[in-house]
Amino acid sequence: MKSNLTPLGPKADKDTVRRSNLSLVLRAVRDEGEATRAGVASRVGLTRAAVSSLVEQLIDIGFLTESGKTFSGQAGRPGTALKVARTGPAGLGVEVNIDYVSVCVVDLAGTGRVRLTEHLDNRGAPPAEVLARAAGIAARTLESAREQELFPVGVALALPGLVSGGAVRQAPNLGWNQVPAEELFAASLVAEQPGRGALPVSSENEANLAALAELWFGGLDTVRSFLYLTGEIGVGGALVIDGELLRGAHGFAGEIGHVVVDAEGPQCRCGSRGCLEQYAGQAALLRAAGVQESGSGSGVAELERRARAGDERAVAAVAEAGRMLGRVLSGAVNLLDPDAVVLGGIYRNLMPWLSPPADEELTGRVVSGLWAPGSGRLRASSVAGDAARGAAALVMTGVLADPVAYADGRETG
Repeated sequence: MKSNLTPLGPKADKDTVRRSNLSLVLRAVRDEGEATRAGVASRVGLTRAAVSSLVEQLIDIGFLTESGKTFSGQAGRPGTALKVARTGPAGLGVEVNIDYVSVCVVDLAGTGRVRLTEHLDNRGAPPAEVLARAAGIAARTLESAREQELFPVGVALALPGLVSGGAVRQAPNLGWNQVPAEELFAASLVAEQPGRGALPVSSENEANLAALAELWFGGLDTVRSFLYLTGEIGVGGALVIDGELLRGAHGFAGEIGHVVVDAEGPQCRCGSRGCLEQYAGQAALLRAAGVQESGSGSGVAELERRARAGDERAVAAVAEAGRMLGRVLSGAVNLLDPDAVVLGGIYRNLMPWLSPPADEELTGRVVSGLWAPGSGRLRASSVAGDAARGAAALVMTGVLADPVAYADGRETG
């Protein structure tokens, strides 16, 4: 009788096992923030002797530091306090959006160490020019990182629109189609740093990376399945299920901004009509509120100021956007059954006026009966949940998975 079991892969050798255990120990210390050898051994299920050997190697390659004494809560003498190093490998995240570029460097702990944001109107500009400007901002950020003895090992681009295979397949609000973003950015970054090696460049949808930042650094507590919406010029979305980003068969999942609210509605840049973006995107909100749009972000600040002052037109515009958001979100909640819906970007500061009508729509339309106003299931994103930090942290997942691979040479770019 033939077996239908898939053949097992090759047996792991000692080096593979040790590299895996180094990752376990490094991630355990990172997750705890501060730990003892005994505490790490208890968490990862290895002997204290094995953990001690692994810790020594991680200290030798500069990934862990130890200092002072700390009590583990267990019997015996206090141990030295282990922390991830504040110097060494780092991740560089670059968010290129419609009206700004934001660059962030994070260290092994996931802490944002350098941040540089410039407001730029990228609409209508040639993609190569936009990405060259972003590379210039990234180069300046890298210099600041090196001054802190941080050495980025890779770059992740956070891009609006459909991103796949290193290219932006479509970004309607930028006017981009089939743009080889990784290639263009990498070439520009090399040109900005004569004499330095090239950094590996990856790319991902910006809403996906903002959702990962919310998952890793936000205030979600035990929530592991959520729908994330980011309001900018467009409306982006991302799905996290059981702590994993749901990308879809082709990497395009989450394009909630182009769900049709009204087939006879306004023309959308994507070619369709009546998309959610035309009712709840930044431009639509400002237009409905009678606020002048500005590439510097001052238009949104003015909208918030007017809403706080009780301006009827501003309040009504935000409330109508909330109703449209709630209407579309209710369908997504019925389909996916997330624990929460998280609103980021410009929506975060508009929640006092946006949330009640959105919650009302969700309460009336979610068939499970689990949604109720004030339940906390509709919430604002944390200030930590931004795409540039998510991008930088995504780079660091490779370092945490195999620290030995990044131990040779302090400077890769």
